[in-house]
Amino acid sequence: MNVDEEVERLKEEIQRLGQIQSDGSYKVTFGVLFNDDRCANIFEALVGTLRAAKKRKVVAYDGELLLQGVHDNVEIILKATTPPAAQSSN
Repeated sequence: MNVDEEVERLKEEIQRLGQIQSDGSYKVTFGVLFNDDRCANIFEALVGTLRAAKKRKVVAYDGELLLQGVHDNVEIILKATTPPAAQSSN
């Protein structure tokens, strides 16, 4: 799986595990993601995938490096995406 594919899978997992917010974003804590069995099987390096997603401005969280235990309560926000413009069929 390449980085872009991993970021897409991360988005799916945050939507599955997180809580939707009023602005359309999703919120989940690092501990919930890290301790989820399905995420553990998908991501070889969850922290690296999170950093790549943050660099692409897909997610937001405080800090640079998240560590299990120490940062379990850090909130990760999956930013709301704008739906693709509806195409008109003529």
